[in-house]
Amino acid sequence: MFDDRRSKKVMIVAHCLINQNAISDGTADYPSQFNELIDLLIKKRIGILQLPCPELTCLGLDRKDKQGGKRPLLMENTRIRGLLCEKGNIERLQSRAEEVATQILEYKSYGFRILGLVGVNRSPSCGTETTTKDNREVKGQGVFVELILEACQRRGFAIETIGVKTSEKEESVKSLRRLIEKTDQ
Repeated sequence: MFDDRRSKKVMIVAHCLINQNAISDGTADYPSQFNELIDLLIKKRIGILQLPCPELTCLGLDRKDKQGGKRPLLMENTRIRGLLCEKGNIERLQSRAEEVATQILEYKSYGFRILGLVGVNRSPSCGTETTTKDNREVKGQGVFVELILEACQRRGFAIETIGVKTSEKEESVKSLRRLIEKTDQ
């Protein structure tokens, strides 16, 4: 089954790396997507599983405060993280994380290779190596990424993660290239 031309390779990618229009006010580094990152995936013939944007899903495009873009970034990220951790939002994100883990498991059950998850460092929701807490960038995972990884673990598998920043184009592309090379062996 699925013995056609598809590569059977999939990378999970944070929503805002493909759609900068969804990112919080004042933080977009690109008009539409992180071209260099997406172009690399396309060139390597890797399918993209785009995560839903947890902040847009729970808080809306304005993140529940039209003045949010005027705050210092780490202060705004801390405010967003607090809102994401509220009961109703956590439940919504948990449900989304379960859906993502189910999709990953479906791919895996048919022999597709999940190469990893590309998150956005410093993000309160999709950080993989760093996130924002208490108005500081700290080691750790964003709320949504943590829930996804826990959902995968409950299903008996783990996935590689890397974090990128749109403001650090060259290092981000190098990180993605390293992950692709590591998983292509």
